[in-house]
Amino acid sequence: MRYAYLGPAGTFTEAALLGVEGAREAERRPVSSVPVALAAVRAGEVDAAMVPIENSVEGGVTATLDAVATGSELRIVREALVPISFVLVAAPGTALADVRTVSTHSHAWAQVRGWMDEHLPGADYVPASSTAAAALSLLPGAAEPGFEAAVCSPVVVEQHPELEVLAEDIGDNRAAVTRFVLVARPDAPLPPRTGADRTTLVIPLWEDRAGALMEILEQFATRGVNLSRIESRPTGNFLGEYFFSVDVDGHLHDARVADALMGLRRVCPSTRFLGSYPRADHKVATVARHHSDGAFREAAAWVAALQGHGAHGPGAAGAGPVPA
Repeated sequence: MRYAYLGPAGTFTEAALLGVEGAREAERRPVSSVPVALAAVRAGEVDAAMVPIENSVEGGVTATLDAVATGSELRIVREALVPISFVLVAAPGTALADVRTVSTHSHAWAQVRGWMDEHLPGADYVPASSTAAAALSLLPGAAEPGFEAAVCSPVVVEQHPELEVLAEDIGDNRAAVTRFVLVARPDAPLPPRTGADRTTLVIPLWEDRAGALMEILEQFATRGVNLSRIESRPTGNFLGEYFFSVDVDGHLHDARVADALMGLRRVCPSTRFLGSYPRADHKVATVARHHSDGAFREAAAWVAALQGHGAHGPGAAGAGPVPA
């Protein structure tokens, strides 16, 4: 197997990838951005890519939501949850009092703002492509980075002990978690149903009118399918045109989910299926009896029996055409 991931080495994304069986021995290619990682999958340069999709503090990772919603289709085949903790690092010999400018990824910066306001209230922020990239710019021998410190994962310090650690555990929320997804091409095998699954969809808002979103949501509500995440994103075509990125509890092979997707496809033919895969937290969906697979099978059998009786029962031969 060949994998791409948001690099460089030492990112939380690499930590998520290393949790995949066989990934430590496989070819792992660090890349500069989520779109580059997914482009490598689409081009067949790698078999799959690990990318962040959601953070418990910051919400959806827009670069990933946008990249999987456009272009040729992809499939999510796995997810991983990584607890997030941060350290503040600098070049050797740097003290906290020397820091005037700090660099890191935007999602990391949002998660340490409270600590920064308390300990470095005057520090300016410099965006970086990843937490690890910012930290590696401070290594001895690197070009002048334009900042004195960086926020990164403790894994970077383990790999590069020459970095000066100015502060540890600086996250504002110690329970912060990021969800990562392993993305492959659409011909990848669909992971089997486990009972604790998630299905991800992209649903364009096909018509800007009152009730359009309600018509989408009722496809799930009437079948007892819970939405665990729904986010709107602009399509980029023109102002006011959006799509919805949605996670639902359940698997494509669950009758309630399959029936909801059929209903959704009728009202929104451009819906994109991104995959059904096991939840990393193993949380089993709560399903009412009348939304169970057995209830759907029983209802389908009842309708089929009625249709069969209508086709062969009294008066069927003389029946007229079915109205359109």
